[in-house]
Amino acid sequence: MSHHVGSELKSIDHYDFELPKERIAQNPLPNREDARLMKIARSNKEIEHWHVRDLDQLLQPNDCLVLNDTKVIPAKLVGRREQTGGRWQGLVIDTDANGNWRFLAKTRGRIKAGEKVVLEDRHGKPRLQVELLSRLDDGSWVARPEPNERYGNIEEDQQKSPEEWLDMVGRIPLPHYIRGGNMVDADVGDYQTIFAKNRGAIAAPTAGLHFTEPLFKRIIDRDIKIASVTLHVGMGTFRPVTAESLDDHQMHSEYGTISQAAVDTIQETKQSGGRVIAVGTTSVRVLETAARAGRLQAWQGETNLFIQPGFEFNVIDGLLTNFHLPRSTLIVLVRAFGGDGLMKKAYRKAVAEKYRFFSYGDAMLIT
Repeated sequence: MSHHVGSELKSIDHYDFELPKERIAQNPLPNREDARLMKIARSNKEIEHWHVRDLDQLLQPNDCLVLNDTKVIPAKLVGRREQTGGRWQGLVIDTDANGNWRFLAKTRGRIKAGEKVVLEDRHGKPRLQVELLSRLDDGSWVARPEPNERYGNIEEDQQKSPEEWLDMVGRIPLPHYIRGGNMVDADVGDYQTIFAKNRGAIAAPTAGLHFTEPLFKRIIDRDIKIASVTLHVGMGTFRPVTAESLDDHQMHSEYGTISQAAVDTIQETKQSGGRVIAVGTTSVRVLETAARAGRLQAWQGETNLFIQPGFEFNVIDGLLTNFHLPRSTLIVLVRAFGGDGLMKKAYRKAVAEKYRFFSYGDAMLIT
């Protein structure tokens, strides 16, 4: 069920804004909970400035935080084509039961099935050979890791699972706006939430990056409930909307799941008058997808839900989220929830007050 919305809110140009480059965070703060937190109340349109470390005080006992427990896989591959020595880059989308990888690849010149690529570990040392088996209709490749004694200990290497290989040769697929996408060793920990457990994302659910163990403990001690969902964030999340109108945008899909236990926790929260606060737009996508029938139920599958103005929210009462890219589906979602005028004002304030933007940046709490 959605309300009629004016054509202005359907135009992607309406979601553009000027952002000075120096506002884009290149690294997280040494202590993540020291990030700033803009608190936005939809009821009286008040905007206040706090820090993430105050979150346990800004929430009420009986509220429920919904976290996305997806784990980022080191999906970015770097290497050389064996025949030509040319540079090669790939991005692993998934691994299959036969130990093959499926990935997207970038290279100069045409590459054919049967070719071999030598992948380098994070320190640039050649470590693993892969053979390209076939190219699929969607442009992705299927390839098989092939241990080779030239690059390591063949006996040990043959025992490795596709996941172990990925942990050895894969890099964290940082968005291009952080250091041009080039990871440093610290990103292995920094670009992962402390509650990450289900492997499968190629981008972090960034609102969750602000949580530290001490903050988490303070939240639990205050009788704030926690529920977990999983949404494996894909590259589509960063893709800008290229269609003029939101109605013409082809929304990407992502795999998600919510358990009956999480549904029960959320329903208990609602019944006792607590608020359901989604941590991140990815959690919102799972919750609202699982409640499309009007009430929340356990769910798993692919979602291509595009939340835009006029959308009727069935589950969430609040949202903790970072500051998003102009012209992205995420800023559209945030404006749909927070109110168009209020969110535009909040973003203008964030730029003026020098908030840090995007994945490693500051956050806002909209209630």
